[in-house]
Amino acid sequence: MWRNIASNFLTVLVVILMAVGGLIAWGQRQYVVPGPLTEAICLRVEGGANFRTVAADLREQGAITSTYIFRTGADYEEKSGQLKAGSFLIPPGASMQDIVETITTAGPSTCGTEVNFRIGVLAGDVVLRELDPATSEYVEVVKFDPAVDEAPAEFIEAAQEADVRFRVTLAEGVTSWQVVESLKRADFLTGEVREIPPEGMLAPDSYAVARGADRSALLSEMQERQERILANLWEERADGLPYETPEEALIMASLVEKETGVPEERRQVASVFVNRLDQGMRLQTDPAVIYGVTNGQGALGRGLRQSELRAETPYNTYVIDGLPPTPIANPGRASIEAALNPDETDFLFFVADGTGGHAFAETLEEHNRNVAKWRAIEAEREKANP
Repeated sequence: MWRNIASNFLTVLVVILMAVGGLIAWGQRQYVVPGPLTEAICLRVEGGANFRTVAADLREQGAITSTYIFRTGADYEEKSGQLKAGSFLIPPGASMQDIVETITTAGPSTCGTEVNFRIGVLAGDVVLRELDPATSEYVEVVKFDPAVDEAPAEFIEAAQEADVRFRVTLAEGVTSWQVVESLKRADFLTGEVREIPPEGMLAPDSYAVARGADRSALLSEMQERQERILANLWEERADGLPYETPEEALIMASLVEKETGVPEERRQVASVFVNRLDQGMRLQTDPAVIYGVTNGQGALGRGLRQSELRAETPYNTYVIDGLPPTPIANPGRASIEAALNPDETDFLFFVADGTGGHAFAETLEEHNRNVAKWRAIEAEREKANP
């Protein structure tokens, strides 16, 4: 009798253990298999939150099927104490394991609110935008010019959120003075800038920054990035260029940057300047003359005067031979590439063609005809809009 009882007990125990093992295996599978989420969501984890509240939020948004399995899996992987505050993009089909990984080991927030402080050639602005999880595209919420406008209340409130991300974006062709003056108005940055960086040595790009980041440190990062770009592209330069150092190439790149906003023209413009240098012709480029007048401190806001075109300054390329002494702006990577690998042409002249681009010419006679066409276009526009 006792033998039968013991046998039955062992049988039941084995069944129970198998059931528990099967339940554990099922839970493990549920933790790692793709989840039920059909559209991406932006999960916000508040400072001081715990896995229980996060799990409940995820369950409510349809991202997980079980709060218990989610928390147990995080405990098993020893990640329960590593929860990060911020806003995190959870893609469709993300498993519970994927979500735990995202919210415990990710760096800065990957979705939510972003402040983009943009520094342009003629003006700058601040854009507050939100990432739409469904499309992974940003939606503009507020935009204003900090140089002339007060920050809207909506911006002030959003910018104070703990998980907001900040970004500083430099346009190609801005001067170092413009960058420094603009960064002084970025109130999410700290620290003083004692010296304006060398002209041309700040890489136009988009920089992710933390709230309270030091302005000088950011400028150093911009300079280091430009140095790397210039050094790498210098190694890939074409043969026979009329400049001997990377610094001279950077000067040429800045001229190209300021002469055209059409990407396809950069190498052609560079070819004109290279051809002129090779033939001992003066560059005669207006942006360099303008830089000599303004010292890079903003736009001229008017046409050049004849007295300015005749003045003997280091940047008056109608008077001096060769390149000006320094870059006249901070050129982007594409303009540096164009300066170091220009098109092979016989062009010596170019003038605006009325479409935003330029008409190029090999001879002065051809150039004069192009100039006459441009003057006619200007006259028509002035007549239509006096």
